[in-house]
Amino acid sequence: MARTARTARIARIARTAPRARTARADRDQRAGRPGWFARRPRRGTPRERRIAPLGLRTRLIAAFLLVAAVSAVSTAALTYQQARNAVLKQSQDTAVSTLRDLMEAQPVSLPMDQAQLDRLVSELAKRGKPHPWNVFAEYGRLRASSNGSPTSTVVTDRLRRQVTAHPHGAFQRVTDADGDPYLAVGMPAVFRAKDTRPPTGLVVFATMPLSAERTTVQAMVEAAQRGAVPGLAAAVIPALLAARSVLRPVRDMRRAAQRMGRGRLDTRIEVRGADELAGLARTFNDTARALEASVGELRDAETRARRFASDVSHELRTPLAGMLAVTEVLDEEAAGLDADTAAALRLISAETGKLAVLVEDLMEISRFDARAAELNLDEVDVAEAVRKTLERRHWDDARVVTDLPRDVRARLDPRRFDVVLANLVGNALRHGGAPVRVTVRTRPQPGGPRLVVEVADSGPGIAPEVLPHIFDRFFKADAARTRSAGSGLGLAITLENARLHGGTLEARNGPAGGAVFTLDMPLEADA
Repeated sequence: MARTARTARIARIARTAPRARTARADRDQRAGRPGWFARRPRRGTPRERRIAPLGLRTRLIAAFLLVAAVSAVSTAALTYQQARNAVLKQSQDTAVSTLRDLMEAQPVSLPMDQAQLDRLVSELAKRGKPHPWNVFAEYGRLRASSNGSPTSTVVTDRLRRQVTAHPHGAFQRVTDADGDPYLAVGMPAVFRAKDTRPPTGLVVFATMPLSAERTTVQAMVEAAQRGAVPGLAAAVIPALLAARSVLRPVRDMRRAAQRMGRGRLDTRIEVRGADELAGLARTFNDTARALEASVGELRDAETRARRFASDVSHELRTPLAGMLAVTEVLDEEAAGLDADTAAALRLISAETGKLAVLVEDLMEISRFDARAAELNLDEVDVAEAVRKTLERRHWDDARVVTDLPRDVRARLDPRRFDVVLANLVGNALRHGGAPVRVTVRTRPQPGGPRLVVEVADSGPGIAPEVLPHIFDRFFKADAARTRSAGSGLGLAITLENARLHGGTLEARNGPAGGAVFTLDMPLEADA
């Protein structure tokens, strides 16, 4: 009779318990199936934009104009130099050849007196070309000039030495004290011998102003300057056209990259022409096409994996609820059974509890993946919430030390905050060491005050190679430890809950040893 009553009791619990235990799961599942909530934007520092001093268009136009300006200046400089040399050469050749011809055609009787020297100077000055000359003659101690001055500052000692050394004469371009340019030509009178030309001692100097040539050269420079400005202005038009032809594909590619960054993987660029930019556009399109295919496959695989985990977890909850109810009854009867049977029952009960925790964690993580998790905000006393979390799990003893300020109220989801704190403290007790210290404080920020919760243990800390993966799903620091009390999802769920509140969760090693987990979240969370 006792066995029959116990069997009836187990059957009744098995029928009623699944309905009660899965009611909340069914509501969550139904709430998540019609439509997924969009992922809340993560809070953080705004993206900084580095603005270049000059845009690409400005630099292209500036480079084009610089090339045009350098070309114009170089051409003008070469033209000026060649024209200047040509103008001066023509004038000096005319003057030198004219003076030489006149000296050869002029009869000279030696020795000369002052009157003869004056007549020679006057005659030569009348026939000066291409401009009027001032003629100076020197014969021994006699001096004569066409302008009444016996000497000239334009005729230098260097020119005198050159004339003395060369029987065919010499010339020199000089500038007088007033800055006016002059051409000075010296020509000696020589005897006509068969092989030699001995000097007669008579030397004639002709000085000719080059003001007309300087005016001509200055006019050429001014013409080049006046023509350079319109030329550079006209070069702006082809520069704009060239910049547009280069920048248009670049702008198209930038807009396409921005659309791809927003998730529009079907974005393509119109290919124009057959140059390097067209080749770049084709490469971009091929890359976008391959990326779209790869991301599509990954999304399909991820969707199938999420659906599989969600469906399996949901289907397991119903039989697990019945198994938990049965194991609760069997645990009550284990004391009256033999030792082997009691040990087997306790093992089944423990493993069933672990499986139930794993299914609950899988259901929770699947809701985060499906973006169906939401906050049920309420204003709570943070210190009281921490104390309740520790009392529910019987951690309100010497193993956990708290530093809780008074009158700290926050708007958060109490259930999810309880999960976060329980996971952090439980993880510290299992893998760290007592005592575990829980510290709560507030921190002012420009965007609003923040709530900071630190959980520090007294263990050996986290290995450096483990620290980057501490929040990964199913990650366990000891790879050889295949069986453990946890599912490997606790810290991952904790991180997702912190993000859902608009906060962050960080892990590090304390300066005195031990692991330190820091939860940083706003005091006023947004739903």
